[in-house]
Amino acid sequence: MSAGTYTPRPGAAPLPRMIAAQTALETRMLLRNGEQLLLTVVIPTLLLVLFSSVDIVDTGTGEAVDFLTPGVLALAVMSTAFTGQAIATGFERRYGVLKRLGASPLPRWALMTAKTLSVLVTEVLQVVLLTVIAFALGWSPHGDPLAVLLLLVLGTAAFSGLGLLMAGTLKAEATLAAANLVFLLLLVGGGVIVPLEKFPDAVQSVLGLLPIAALSDGLRDVLAHGAGMPWGDLGVLAVWTVLGLGAAARFFRWE
Repeated sequence: MSAGTYTPRPGAAPLPRMIAAQTALETRMLLRNGEQLLLTVVIPTLLLVLFSSVDIVDTGTGEAVDFLTPGVLALAVMSTAFTGQAIATGFERRYGVLKRLGASPLPRWALMTAKTLSVLVTEVLQVVLLTVIAFALGWSPHGDPLAVLLLLVLGTAAFSGLGLLMAGTLKAEATLAAANLVFLLLLVGGGVIVPLEKFPDAVQSVLGLLPIAALSDGLRDVLAHGAGMPWGDLGVLAVWTVLGLGAAARFFRWE
C-alpha cells in the first residue's frame, strides 16, 4: 500500500506566512479598538481641522494648516507607534497573550516584527487620511519626499522602542496611565500645536531633544519650508531609536 498525501499537513507554516497572518491580526485588532481609533484617527483629525479653521493658537506667519499638518502627522505616528502599541502590548502581557504566543511556532522576534508591521500599515492609513484632509483645508507642501519618509520611519522606530519598553516593564494599568499622560504632555510641549518658540529659551533647548519635537520640526522644515535633509532632527530620532529599541530588547519581560 502506497503512502497517501494528506492535507492539511502537520507542522508550522512558513515563517513569512506566519508573520503576514500575525500582522493582519494585529492590524484588525487595532482598528477594531475604539480607544485606539480615538487616539490614532479621531484626535489628530479633530486637531487638524479645529486649529486650521479657528484662530486659537498663534502659529506664526503663513497659513495655519501649513504649520499644523506636519505636527499632526508626527502626532499620528506617536499615537500609533508609542501610545497605542504600549497600551495594547501591556494588556496582552498582563493577560498572558504574549506568553502563549511566545510558546507558539512564531518566534518572539517575528511577533515583534508583526507588531511593527501592523503599526506601519496603520500609519499609512493615517497619513493618507490626514493628507487628504490637509489638502482640503488648503495645505501646500514642499520638500523632498525621501526626507519625509526617513523622518517617519525613524520616528516610528523611536516611538515603537519606547512603547515596547514601557509595555514590557510596567504593569498594564501603569502603562495605560503613563502612556496617555506622556501623549498629552508631548501634545502640548512637543511643538505639535504650539510652536517651540513660544516657550522660554531654557525650555526650548530641552524640548527640542524630544522625539516628537524632532519629528514635528523635521517634517515642518521639509514640508512647510522646503528645506533639505534635516540631519539634526534625524540624528535626534536615531539616538532615541537606538536607546528605545536597545532598552526594550534588554528589559522587556514577557510574563
